Amino acid sequence: MEFTAATIAGFLKGEIEGNPDVKVSTVAKIEEGHEGALSFLANPKYEPYIYTTDSSIVLVNKDFVPSGKIKATLIRVNDSYEAFASLLSLVEQSKPKKKGIHPTAIIGTGTKLGSDVYIGAYAYIGENCIIGDGCRIYPQVYIGDSTSIGNNCLMFPGVKIYHECKIGNNCTIHAGSVVGSDGFGFAPQSEREFMKIPQLGNVILEDNVEIGANVAIDRATMGSTIIRKGVKIDNLVQIGHNVEIGENTVMAGQTGIAGSTKVGKNCMFAGQVGIAGHLKLADGTKIGAQAGVAGNVREANSIIQGTPAIGQRQFLRSSIVYKKLPELKSKIDALEKEIESLKNR
Repeated sequence: MEFTAATIAGFLKGEIEGNPDVKVSTVAKIEEGHEGALSFLANPKYEPYIYTTDSSIVLVNKDFVPSGKIKATLIRVNDSYEAFASLLSLVEQSKPKKKGIHPTAIIGTGTKLGSDVYIGAYAYIGENCIIGDGCRIYPQVYIGDSTSIGNNCLMFPGVKIYHECKIGNNCTIHAGSVVGSDGFGFAPQSEREFMKIPQLGNVILEDNVEIGANVAIDRATMGSTIIRKGVKIDNLVQIGHNVEIGENTVMAGQTGIAGSTKVGKNCMFAGQVGIAGHLKLADGTKIGAQAGVAGNVREANSIIQGTPAIGQRQFLRSSIVYKKLPELKSKIDALEKEIESLKNR
C-alpha cells in the first residue's frame, strides 16, 4: 500500500517541505533509508543521517533546523516519534485480519464467542469461557475454564491462560507467556521438605494491557494478582502472586517482582530490576537497570538505582567513589605505614 507525502501530512496534520506527491510503501530506520521508505528523526544524535539518507520522506519535529542540504521530503510535526508510531498503527490496522474458527480448534461446552472472532489451529478454549468481539486467538493458545476475555484482544501462539482469569478489552499477550500459573507458595515442614500451599486466586488484566513474550504472571494465593489498565510489560518478566501493578506502569525485560508487592501508577522500571516481596512503591517511581529494591519507596516520583537501591544522585556520587577504591586503598595503606613509623619513633 502506497501513501503520498500529502496524504501522510494530512493524517498527521503536519507541514510539508519538498515534493507533496512523493510516495512511500514501507518504513526504515533513517540510517538505513532507501527510496520509497519513510523514516523519522527524533534523537539529535541521529541528525547526521538525515543529510545522507535515501528515504523518500522523513518526519521531523517542527523546531528542527537543518545544518545542510536534505534530499528527502520533510514533514514537520509536533512530535516525530509519536507521529511515526501513529503511522505504524495505521499500517497495522490496514493489514487483513484473520477470521474464522479452524476445524482443529477445541471449544468447551458453555463457552460464548463474540462476533468477528478468529481462533487458530489447535487452540484450546475450556468450558464456560467468554471470548469478546474481535478477538484473535492464534494457534496453540490454551485458555482455561471459566476465563473471560474482553473485546479486541490478541493472543499470540503458545499463550497459556489458566482457569478463572479475567482479561480486559484491547489486551495483547505475546507468544509463550503464561497468565495464572501458581504462585511460589510453600510452607516449610522440616529442614528439607516443603508443603505446597494451594493457590486459589486468579489474575486480572485490566484494559489496554500489553504483555511481552515469555512473561509469567502468577495467580494469587487468595484474591487476585492485578495488572491495572495501560500497563506495558516487556519480555521475560516475572510477576509474583498477589502483586498489584498500578495504571500505565512500564517495565523492561527480565524484571522480577516478588509476591504481594504493590506498585503505584506511572512507574518505570529498566531492565533486570529485582523487587522484594510485600513492598509498596509510590506513584511515579523510576528504577534504573539491575537495581535491587529491598524496601518501600514512599516518596512519589523517586528515582532510585543500585543494589541495594538508593537515590540516583547518591548512587552517582557513590559510583565515583567506588571507581577510586584501589587508589584510596593505596593511600590508606601508605598512611597506615606512616602512622606505624611515627609510633615506632
